[in-house]
Formats: sequence, C-alpha cells, structure tokens
Amino acid sequence: MRMHRGSSKGARPVRPASETLPLSASLPTVVVVLELTRAGAVERREISVVAGTLVRAALRAIGQAPEGAAVLLGETPIPLDTPIDGPMRLTVLPTFSGG
Repeated sequence: MRMHRGSSKGARPVRPASETLPLSASLPTVVVVLELTRAGAVERREISVVAGTLVRAALRAIGQAPEGAAVLLGETPIPLDTPIDGPMRLTVLPTFSGG
C-alpha cells in the first residue's frame, strides 16, 4: 500500500532570508594605492583588497614590514589597524633601513 505524503501536513513556514553571503558570492573589494617613499624616490603599488582589510595587511601584501613604516593618509599619520573601507591613496615612509 502506498501512502501519499504531504497532504496531511500543514503549510511550511517561510524561511527567513539568509544574513550570510552564499559561498559563490565574492566579497566587495577596494583599490588601494600605496606610495612607498625612499630617498626621494616614490614607488607606486596598486592592490585590490577585501573591504575591511587592515592597513597592516595591505602593507604585508606588498612585502613591506608594517612595524617598520609610518603610514600617512594625505598628511595625517594613521594607525596600522585602520580598516580600509574605500579607495585610498596611502603614503608609506620606512622608519628604519638596513645596514
């Protein structure tokens, strides 16, 4: 004997919208221009990072030691733990050199 399923069940509740992104969705990225200033020369590096990435991580991504650099946004020094939440142009000044 075959039983029919579903006819005795009431309507199912509607699932609430998910608050997390599906696995296939990519996180938003922002472009950061890092200007490395050494002995009067400026080397520009442009990278894309996930929004919310810390300045410290952006420096590491270009091979710069964050602990050995001062970072300026315009003419204002900023902490290495500043999150990058939009396009930025940062000036990176090494605070020590090898030798």
